[in-house]
Amino acid sequence: MTLMPILLALLALLVCVAFLFTLWTARKVEAVLPPQGRFVDVPGARLHIQEFDGGDPDLPRLLLVHGLAGQLAHYTYGVTGRLAGRYRMIAVDRAGSGFSTRAPGTPADLDTQAAMLAALIEQLKLERPLVVGHSLGGALALALALRHPQRVGGLALVAPLTHMQEHVPPVFAGLTIVSPTWRKIAAWTLAIPAAIRNSRVALEQVFGPEAVPADFATRGGGLLGLRPSAFLAASDDLRALPDCLPALETRYGELRVPVSILYGKDDRILDWRAHGQALADKVGGATLQLIEGGHMLPITNPDATTAFIDAAAAQATLSARAAVNAARS
Repeated sequence: MTLMPILLALLALLVCVAFLFTLWTARKVEAVLPPQGRFVDVPGARLHIQEFDGGDPDLPRLLLVHGLAGQLAHYTYGVTGRLAGRYRMIAVDRAGSGFSTRAPGTPADLDTQAAMLAALIEQLKLERPLVVGHSLGGALALALALRHPQRVGGLALVAPLTHMQEHVPPVFAGLTIVSPTWRKIAAWTLAIPAAIRNSRVALEQVFGPEAVPADFATRGGGLLGLRPSAFLAASDDLRALPDCLPALETRYGELRVPVSILYGKDDRILDWRAHGQALADKVGGATLQLIEGGHMLPITNPDATTAFIDAAAAQATLSARAAVNAARS
């Protein structure tokens, strides 16, 4: 037997082992962290949501939208418990993320995802909720407010992505594979073992300068990222940004709902000047609050995030009352 067949046989064996390890890991993760909410069908997706009923009927409902490669546990880790009883809240796994699924052939662009959330708002009778968007969830919240203004009562944006960047943050570089075929191959072979191997460095980049909580993998849902579906969904989300985000940037001045922005001064993923200040400069009446911390504020600083949401909800309530009074006069 020549050397080449031996090498090919070894390569095939390694691919097989990687595939089986990936499959075992994904099944193990979903056994450890099963869905905690219920599912709602909207055009193009089946969305997994967690509901928190009750609260003051005079306060806006809250729709909590997570960021790239995340899931709703980023909010249930510490934010929803602090707000429970005061608001009716819906935390949602974006299409393809967490336990939500995206129908085959459905685009991952912001406009399509915004239409899904608009349908969710209608089905759940949330009226005009305050949409809380973290990171890429902030970009989606902006798309929702611009494309479906009748569905949104205000925006509370935590470390939001608001403008296209020239370079993808290094921690997400592996998601930029162009070929759909190679993305699937990577997702089912190399991506999960590589994510496990590099998890410490990656998480330090995402959370830094703050420490990664010891229970993030379970309570924060971090383990859910160790599935091929999560890798593919995040890749689709990232690669679809140029389809809509540049056009949204030109329309921020059209926003007529209260917009509040919270940023950590030491965010290592998104710069507060390029995204927070740049948005505030384009939106009349928008407020930008800077605090100590990094990118993962809903997890690392739930107290500050909760106070920020409370303030944004109060502003949205005042705005809604002013609109009603103006309509009556």
